[in-house]
Amino acid sequence: MSPVFRRESEYTFKIYSNEEERMHIHVICDGKEAKYWLEPEVELVKNTGIPEHKLSEIRKIVEKYADTFKQQFCEHIGKRVDD
Repeated sequence: MSPVFRRESEYTFKIYSNEEERMHIHVICDGKEAKYWLEPEVELVKNTGIPEHKLSEIRKIVEKYADTFKQQFCEHIGKRVDD
């Protein structure tokens, strides 16, 4: 199961269940994908084809909603933000 945490513009923000514990978010755009760490700070980890100019826009969205994404991530995997 891959819960969608947010849809904004042409982007879908989600995680994949049973992937890893480090807080992160996947961004899907036009069938391509990028992954961002949410801690200790927002950082692009992987990009599979999203153009550079879109990555800049995506990073701003991830930074804006980072706290919300962290909370949603923790709720989904069953742990507290401060664990």
